[in-house]
Amino acid sequence: MSTPTVVLVHGAFADASSFARVVPELLADGIPVLAPAVPNRSLSGDAAYIASVVRQIDGPVVLVGHSYGGAVITVAGAEDNVRALVYLAGYALEEGESLGELQGRFPDSDLAAALVTTSFPVEGGEPGTDVSVDVAKFPAIFAHDVDPDLAKVLAVSQRPLAAAAFAEPAPAAAWKTKPAWGVVSTSDHTINPEVERFGYQRAGMKQVELDSSHLVMLSHPKAVADVIREAVRSTER
Repeated sequence: MSTPTVVLVHGAFADASSFARVVPELLADGIPVLAPAVPNRSLSGDAAYIASVVRQIDGPVVLVGHSYGGAVITVAGAEDNVRALVYLAGYALEEGESLGELQGRFPDSDLAAALVTTSFPVEGGEPGTDVSVDVAKFPAIFAHDVDPDLAKVLAVSQRPLAAAAFAEPAPAAAWKTKPAWGVVSTSDHTINPEVERFGYQRAGMKQVELDSSHLVMLSHPKAVADVIREAVRSTER
């Protein structure tokens, strides 16, 4: 079998550059990598976009989702050529479950008090609502173990998430039919680590715990790359 392409799916309040330290690790091993921009408009729409990217890849795919990107790969991972899933401090939703429902089972993280809402235009309809993180609070909540100067850049270059995505149920749960790995960020202030553990355990994933902020792929790129490599190797057996 050919080496699968690793598709890196970023989450809310971030963009594909959040994988900047993991990509060189994978490329150095000869692993093809793609890190598309996620629209962050709706769970179904974002998953459909990533699924369209996956369908146009010739060969097997390993989907890697960070944070909200975990919810996206839970749905997009149903594509036939997806061979494995990797969750990084992510949401592993059950079919029919929303982000709000999963989070609502656990105490709030520090993120809840730091969210900011703004409006955005919707063609032919009422304005939508975007959610982002207070710029001043972003480094401590999202990236406390990332270089402070980089954290400041990340804070002012956020990619917001449309509020509607929080209430939208997942139409599929690809982890039911695809092997999956999950990384728990034990010092996460964005998602309660118990939310991550619960989703991973429910899915029967192999778990790795790292003492990390939410941006685990920036603070622990080698450890994250090792988990992805394991997923890649599993498809080549």
